[in-house]
Amino acid sequence: MSIQINAAFDGGNIRVVAIDGDRVDLEIVTDHLSDFYQWFHFRLAGAKGRTLTFRILNAAGAAYPFGWPGYKTRWSTDRAHWRTSDSEYADGVLSFTRAIDSDIVWFAYFAPYSMERHHDLVTRMAAQPGVSHRELGVTLDGQPIDCLTLGEGPKQVWLYARQHPGETMAEWWMEGALEKLTDLDDRTTHALREKATFHIVPNMNPDGSRRGHLRTNAAGINLNREWHSPTAEKSPEVLAVRNRMDETGVDFAMDVHGDEAIPANFLAGFEGIPSWTDALGEKFYDFARRLAKTTPEFQLDLGYEKSAPGKANLAMSTNQLAERFGAVSMTLEMPFKDHDANADAEFGWSPARCKVLAHACLDTLAGMIDEI
Repeated sequence: MSIQINAAFDGGNIRVVAIDGDRVDLEIVTDHLSDFYQWFHFRLAGAKGRTLTFRILNAAGAAYPFGWPGYKTRWSTDRAHWRTSDSEYADGVLSFTRAIDSDIVWFAYFAPYSMERHHDLVTRMAAQPGVSHRELGVTLDGQPIDCLTLGEGPKQVWLYARQHPGETMAEWWMEGALEKLTDLDDRTTHALREKATFHIVPNMNPDGSRRGHLRTNAAGINLNREWHSPTAEKSPEVLAVRNRMDETGVDFAMDVHGDEAIPANFLAGFEGIPSWTDALGEKFYDFARRLAKTTPEFQLDLGYEKSAPGKANLAMSTNQLAERFGAVSMTLEMPFKDHDANADAEFGWSPARCKVLAHACLDTLAGMIDEI
């Protein structure tokens, strides 16, 4: 049998350049109407019993080429368990070699989270006691923008993820958060639902997710640069969510993402907003310190540089919500690599660990919800 490479499915992305013996040369396809690319996801068939070397030839032109050193490709034979494969980045090419022992093998930048799984999640959670579903609007491709609401308390908590669709760890985190918040045997859940109302958008960018994009929607727009002035023509996803936030208010917000280069979980805050106060900022810093004490899956040493006073980019959601609502607002970043402080040689940072971190975030929030 000849080798077959296919990416014509939900979230797929790869282009075959050449197959020469046991060497497979590939390219990642750019996001539609954009120069961004880095997410890849493809299926291999017809290679059982062979050892193949895969080379992604255009890795140097990716959005974050400095993220390739130290990165390990994910692979799976059942699409449920995604292990790491040693990878090398040299001379602008990302390469990895695998002995193929099954008829079909899947490869991806990180464990995928398909739109079909998204719909399964939303349907399952909407059927849980005390959970309501609202379609906030539709995307440019006509997909629904789903929001799940639960809890009866006065604190308005917003959790939203996957503005950048290739950051699939964000929706794995969301799945974990929703599972905990609908576990009526969990005492933390009871406390949170009594004191807060949760508004949860598991996927902010359905179009980019289905299209196999790294960072943008169907119009090639980076949604996390649209929060100052979203439009129906370019960023209906942000417009729909922000409009709903204006109706409910926001006391606490977490925007869930993935980072290509830093091998750790970390938080980014809203330093530099015009209305910054040390009192509001301290609530964010206190959350981070408490989270680090709650779980070894979080740390405080690595992260982004803080914006200088008055220099925050209000087009980014965390800054916009802190400025707009006085919210304790933050961005959670998880790695494509691993959380090196608590590394896993076989799986790296994984869906299961995303869920563990989600649970820890909610436990931390429960411990300080009265102070927010």
